Amino acid sequence: MRCPTCKKAVDATPANRYRPFCSERCRMVDLGTWAGEDYRVPGAAVEDREHPDDLKDKKKILH
Repeated sequence: MRCPTCKKAVDATPANRYRPFCSERCRMVDLGTWAGEDYRVPGAAVEDREHPDDLKDKKKILH
């Protein structure tokens, strides 16, 4: 098994507390990539809009 971040060989046993990563550093690099929204799922763009129930609540507050 290889570390998804640095590609080094990884100890895949439960003794490696960072698996599937080789180290805490590689685990944190991966977390930063997720947090930075750098990972993408292939597919068409999705319209980002609010849920209709959220809009009803905002109308109540505004009126």
